[in-house]
Amino acid sequence: MLTVLTRRLICLAGATAWLLRTTILLAQNRIPTTLAPASTPAHQIFDLSIFVVAITGGIFLVVGGLLAIALFKFRARETDPAGEPAQIYGSTQIELAWTVIPILIVVVLFLTTARIIFAIQDAPKPTTALDVTVIGHQFWWEFRYPTFGVVTANELHIPVSSGSTPDATFLKLTSADVNHSFWVPQLAGKTDLIANHVNSMWMDPQKPGLYLGQCAQFCGSQHALMLLRVYVDTPDQFAAWLKNQQRPARQDPETAAGRRVFETQACINCHTISGTAATGRFGPDLSHLTSRDTLASGAMDNTPANLREWIKSPDSFKRGALMPAMQLNDEQLDEVTAYLETLK
Repeated sequence: MLTVLTRRLICLAGATAWLLRTTILLAQNRIPTTLAPASTPAHQIFDLSIFVVAITGGIFLVVGGLLAIALFKFRARETDPAGEPAQIYGSTQIELAWTVIPILIVVVLFLTTARIIFAIQDAPKPTTALDVTVIGHQFWWEFRYPTFGVVTANELHIPVSSGSTPDATFLKLTSADVNHSFWVPQLAGKTDLIANHVNSMWMDPQKPGLYLGQCAQFCGSQHALMLLRVYVDTPDQFAAWLKNQQRPARQDPETAAGRRVFETQACINCHTISGTAATGRFGPDLSHLTSRDTLASGAMDNTPANLREWIKSPDSFKRGALMPAMQLNDEQLDEVTAYLETLK
């Protein structure tokens, strides 16, 4: 049997390995974090959190210090009569202090938090702001760019905001079914998506790159895999991405067999592919499917093998996903996968 020391060493090694792995992932920007704010709302939230930690840390030190002093100063001594230290009762000054000081601290925290909330919510919307409508589904994200007529899923593209080209993105958030919550901690605080109600949020990321987030409100069996990716593009990259998304879906004669399979199955009832009979709205728009890096709301990389397996058996990647297995034979799976791979 393991000794107590051995078990403690194993626990310490495990904790060290977890901390090291987390540090590496944070450095690689592979997990959401509030510790590296990259937009104005995120910076304001981060500054507020540091302020709260400083105050609560000070409270901990004061209370812990007073407790240590009391334990040492008033400990039992052999010279004490009746075997216990002298008993001290009541202090009006101390009772006033531990009543008034906490009240003042709570008031300061309340006012500071309220100021940050109103500063974020009441920020003026620039005339050049990008408008995006976000719709939460079980278990994926729909992004609509009404000004440009673009519809995509799970991967949000927005322009960077810099000193030379200041810009902001304003999101309108709603849900097609249950409650969801949009949260990309490096860009903004979390905001709920509620059916038949529109919430809003904004962000002005100052550095291009990929920012990760996820649904932060339990929404069903695959809540943990309702991930999202925000790509902050340079102006030229964003313009190129928009231009590609505005094009009709590619129609390649070499994959006509796969298109026929797609259009003769139930796929067209749930998905849209521009220029085809597929006009479904229940599932993601597939017009430019392979322009995305991931499938199934970030559950896996967008590769031909993963796409084929996803079509064959969605449950193998995302148990409880609302997409049914299409019961296609191997030839049909190969044809429809080849067709979908042309949708760039």
